[in-house]
Amino acid sequence: MTTASTPTRTLARNRGKRRTEIVEAAARLFAARGFHGVSIEDIGGAVGISGPALYRHFSGKEALLAEMLLDISSRLRESAAAVVTSPADPRETLDALLNVQITFAIEQPALITVHDRELGNVPEPERRRIRRLQRLYVEEWVTVLAELHPSCPPARLRAATHAVFGLLNSTPHSAGELPARDMRPLLHAMARAAIAASVNEH
Repeated sequence: MTTASTPTRTLARNRGKRRTEIVEAAARLFAARGFHGVSIEDIGGAVGISGPALYRHFSGKEALLAEMLLDISSRLRESAAAVVTSPADPRETLDALLNVQITFAIEQPALITVHDRELGNVPEPERRRIRRLQRLYVEEWVTVLAELHPSCPPARLRAATHAVFGLLNSTPHSAGELPARDMRPLLHAMARAAIAASVNEH
């Protein structure tokens, strides 16, 4: 049976899809040309709408960039929290965390580039929220690593986590020649080796 709310739900779904298309197009453009090298008209043209029409979805480029980086930071943190709270062996949990980060690194290299280059262009309130989400994400990793290496100081585990992110997030430069099916196990093995080296030297 069709209810009165069906057109509203359809409209909301279509609007959500359009916003996602805009964010993905903007990420590609920002990664290729830089935040200041891309106009609202460029972003609208990439998704087949006029520049002014884009303002129906976002108040401007800064708001679009903020949502882009808030969304991925939130999704990574939520994925990590789900992994860490699941009843699994810590080694399996670490493998699952690695898979979360590797999937992001392989599938979203443009977002990595945008974050590295353009976080300073996000308005301050949203930038604080992004930083907080990222700190929480790191602490999910530290929680698991502390279970595996209880004698290793948390500061060292935190530093090792950031170093592993740097290794995995090299995909804007390192990926391309290898297909994802080969890149994924390579990154996993390298990250595992890096973690082992960092905690075993303690």
